[in-house]
Amino acid sequence: MQLSPIITSLLETDMYKFSMGQAIYHMFPSYTTTWTFKCRNIDVFFTSDMVQEIAEQIKAFCDLRFSEQELDYLKSIKWLKESYIDFLRIWRPRFEDFNITTYSDCGLSIEANGTWLNTSMYEIPVLAIVNEVYFRYQYDYDLLKTQFQRKLNQKIDNLKNGKFKIGCFSEFGLRRRLSSETQNILIQSLKDNSKDFSDSSFVGTSNVYLAYKNKILPVGTMAHEWIMCVGQGCHKHNPAYSNWYSLNSWVKEYGVLNGIALTDAITTDCFLRDFQLTFATLFSGVRHDSGDPIAWGDKIISHYKSLGINPLTKTLLFSDSLDFERAHTIRKYFGNKTKVAFGIGTYLSNDTDVSPLNIVMKTTNCNKMDVAKISDIEGKSVCKNPDYIHYLKRCIDYRMKNQID
Repeated sequence: MQLSPIITSLLETDMYKFSMGQAIYHMFPSYTTTWTFKCRNIDVFFTSDMVQEIAEQIKAFCDLRFSEQELDYLKSIKWLKESYIDFLRIWRPRFEDFNITTYSDCGLSIEANGTWLNTSMYEIPVLAIVNEVYFRYQYDYDLLKTQFQRKLNQKIDNLKNGKFKIGCFSEFGLRRRLSSETQNILIQSLKDNSKDFSDSSFVGTSNVYLAYKNKILPVGTMAHEWIMCVGQGCHKHNPAYSNWYSLNSWVKEYGVLNGIALTDAITTDCFLRDFQLTFATLFSGVRHDSGDPIAWGDKIISHYKSLGINPLTKTLLFSDSLDFERAHTIRKYFGNKTKVAFGIGTYLSNDTDVSPLNIVMKTTNCNKMDVAKISDIEGKSVCKNPDYIHYLKRCIDYRMKNQID
């Protein structure tokens, strides 16, 4: 390993991994999954030295264990239960679950196979490792760090002088950050300057380790994997009802706690067929992650009104490729129609003069069955079997055309 360890704590993952992890532990401990890495940049290539470093960094990550202080911190999060904390006390990542090779167009192939309980916890640290190794090997890191700091200073100034007024926002950039060092600089800067922001408020980060370290709120509920695996990983389920199965299981685990629902795993229109009065009342809001945010928000508000729910009592969380300008525009549009909040990722955590990587690691198989995401726009799916994509789309289309509300 040529670099210092990139992941130094098992807390260094997104908060929703613990939220989903607890529900997986209690309800789906026998489920198995396959996770597949994909680089969407067409002009990026990982050298053999990079691949070797990535493998060594993942091996070092697999040697980590939770400390008692870290477990005590997790106990302070009100929806995490003692039984799950006890499981984490003995849990460890398994390097044996990984297959890391150079056999891909981008020069890097990573696949993880094992229980969902294990493999779900690999996604975020692996992406953070891949991202940091690439930028440290490919570029002058000190120069990138200088560029990052310059742009961060400008962002802070724009929030102070009121150029952008975005209300409540969180930092969601762990998986594609420039480095662990710069993300910590980012969090500290946002925290230290938040009191001087004009009509903007930094409320937390998805990075649980940095939330713990900097004494701020860890933020995150569920990801697409939850809907995909709960809804499509059971052979008895019609996948067009994935949202109902996943929402119902979430409510069984959390009740009214921890309730921001993700809408676009199999399209928002299909989600709304299941997001009826009980779920819409129990969940505190919904998250946008693909498609036109304005059209999506109007659709959600209209849906709440049709159920007799005041949209001002709910939160619309936007998290799709945001920067301050987009967030400002969205907040200005919705005004006093509903509550809005933002999860802002790469724009905060990896903004330099070099284009960031567009890398993902997605669930491609659950219980030896294909799974897929059909979001509100094309191009976000990762699935090994095109026939399954066609089948899933046909299921959704049939339900949308034939179900009577």
